[in-house]
Amino acid sequence: MTSIRDLFGDSLAVGETFCLALEVKERTEDGDETPALVADHPNPNSPADIAVVEGLERLEGHELPPSEPVEIEIVGRFVENRIAGRIVGLECSSADDREFE
Repeated sequence: MTSIRDLFGDSLAVGETFCLALEVKERTEDGDETPALVADHPNPNSPADIAVVEGLERLEGHELPPSEPVEIEIVGRFVENRIAGRIVGLECSSADDREFE
C-alpha cells in the first residue's frame, strides 16, 4: 500500500522540524468557533500548508499566535486540507534550516 509519506515525503518533509511563524485561522466549518493555528509550509512545492494540532499545551500562558516563530515538527497525517504539525519547542534552536529548491 502506498502511503502519503511515499507519495509526498520530500515535498511535505514529514518527520522534519522547522522554525515557523504561526497565525490564527478562525474556524467556521461545521459551526466550530475554535481558532486554529496554521503556518505556511517552508517548501514552496508542498501541496499543503500546516495545521498545528499537537503540542498546543506548550503555548498555555502565551499569546496566540506567538509573536516569534516556534519549532514545528511535521506529522504524517492531514487535518482538513493541511498537513498536521506538532509544536516541539518555543525557541528555534534545533530546527532544520535546509533550503528547498
